[in-house]
Amino acid sequence: MNVLASTVSLTVGDVAASSRFFTEHFGFTEQMAAEGFVSLGHETAKLSIVLLQAGIEVLPENLRQQRASGVIVAFTVENLEAEEKRLRDEGVEITLPLREEPWGERLFMVTDPNGVCVELVEWVQQ
Repeated sequence: MNVLASTVSLTVGDVAASSRFFTEHFGFTEQMAAEGFVSLGHETAKLSIVLLQAGIEVLPENLRQQRASGVIVAFTVENLEAEEKRLRDEGVEITLPLREEPWGERLFMVTDPNGVCVELVEWVQQ
C-alpha cells in the first residue's frame, strides 16, 4: 500500500469554532467548505483535518451524533516551550501543562471549543 496522505475526520458540534481554532492557532488553512463540512490543510504538516457537523447525513446513521471524544490530535513540533508561550499569549488555555514522560516524550495539551484535545509533542534525544 502506498499511502499518499493522511486525514483525520472529527465530528463536532460547531464546525466554525473548531475551524477557527485550528486556523488561528495552528496555521491550518481552509481547503474546502460546505454546509456542515470544512477541510483544513497545512503547508508543512502531512495531515489534513476534516471537520463534520454532528448529525450531518454524509455520515452513517449510527455515527451521526457521535462526537470526537477521547481523540487526541498530536503535532510534533520544535521548540515546545516557545509554542506553549505563543499559545498562552494568544489566550489558549493549556489543559495539560508541559511535562516529560520517562520514554523521552515532552508534551502539553490544549483543547478546542468542541472538546478536541490537541497535544504538542517534542521528542528528547537520548
